[in-house]
Amino acid sequence: MQQSGGSDTEVTWEDQQNINKFGRLNNRFHELDDEIKIAKETNDNLEDASNELILADEEVVRFQIGEVFAHVPKDEVESRIEQMKEVTSQKLDKLEEEKNSILAQMAELKKILYGKFKDSINLEED
Repeated sequence: MQQSGGSDTEVTWEDQQNINKFGRLNNRFHELDDEIKIAKETNDNLEDASNELILADEEVVRFQIGEVFAHVPKDEVESRIEQMKEVTSQKLDKLEEEKNSILAQMAELKKILYGKFKDSINLEED
């Protein structure tokens, strides 16, 4: 059975699954944006702390562990900050990879959905 007019395209179960998947990917994309922003801020803060530590004259510095400040040797604090920077950088790389993967999946779904529904569907953000 053929539909009259292009905007009356029937939505199949598979189409609805693609639309739902696109919605889930879009939500995850925004979550990743927030997580990436936080990871970058953390990385910047660790870099600032590392720079301040270089300028410090004391051999024992205050280092925050949880909610408590402890007096820790400067060398140990430097190594801890470096470890924290590595972990944060690795996390940031993984988040960026996941974001790129999601963008690719979303682009593929857009191609499929716009190919079928043309102007009847809006997958763009305002």
